[in-house]
Amino acid sequence: MLIRCLSALARTGLTPSRLTCQARLTPVRRFCRSPPPTMATFGRYTHAIVCRVPNSFKESALGLSGPVALDEARRQHEAYVRALRQLDVDVIELPSDEKHPDCVFVEDCAVVCNGIALLCRPGHASRRGEVDTIRAVIKKELELPIVEVLDPKATLDGGDVLFTGREFFVGLSGRTNEAGAAAVAAAFPEFSCTPVRVPAGELHLKSLVTMAGPDILCVSETDESQTVLKRIEREATFRYQTLTVREPAGANCVLVNGTLIHRPRSECPDACDVFEDRLSTALHPVCISELAKADAGLTCCSILIRKSKRPQL
Repeated sequence: MLIRCLSALARTGLTPSRLTCQARLTPVRRFCRSPPPTMATFGRYTHAIVCRVPNSFKESALGLSGPVALDEARRQHEAYVRALRQLDVDVIELPSDEKHPDCVFVEDCAVVCNGIALLCRPGHASRRGEVDTIRAVIKKELELPIVEVLDPKATLDGGDVLFTGREFFVGLSGRTNEAGAAAVAAAFPEFSCTPVRVPAGELHLKSLVTMAGPDILCVSETDESQTVLKRIEREATFRYQTLTVREPAGANCVLVNGTLIHRPRSECPDACDVFEDRLSTALHPVCISELAKADAGLTCCSILIRKSKRPQL
């Protein structure tokens, strides 16, 4: 599977030798993996990790676009967590960490698939301390085997990792480099893993494309989102359906246990119309307008996990 990652990188003009030398991981073959997910289980989760909003978020979160109403941000986050619990997800809620203003965006700290947790190495150095807390939770509470990225030159944000249920796409962005993409390929060798260049000015791959259902890519009408879609379609091992919405924020949604969590009509009216018209999935709107002032989407606020009932060895 790493071969596919290398060949795709060659088409982007990146250097394959740099990719291989930068991806030094702890061995993963000794781990007892869960049965490979099928499309029948795609979007099915048993657990989620979330983190409360710290006071420091208001002034020090990265990329703030305007003043934050902190109390409202917390209410919105509580509604997000409540939605997960209503969908039969066992939520592990971490206390806020004032040393890390962006700690609420846990997605960037780990990628969990097939019973294995790959701990990320966030592209912004100020966020790397957040991974220590996530490591402890995954190891002690969830008892999942862990893969570490050891290459000090590698950067990887979870927001750049899109799993379709069939393969991985990893955004090459300001936060994730080719060595980070190689780390994903090495951690999950049972899946194809393809790097996709994220247009300049966009934070993450999942700022532009997410999964709205099994085999359904959700994108917006923006040039950036459409460019990424074309790159994915060119490299994909499967032909996906596409759901296109007008609002950029509307393209970031989360499929959880048969329900699509999406932005509400007050924020993304066209996306709501498209979801209602085109999807048979249950819909659950959640407002995150205050958290979005730090360039966040719905996917940012949780690490979703499908834990096998079979004990790990």
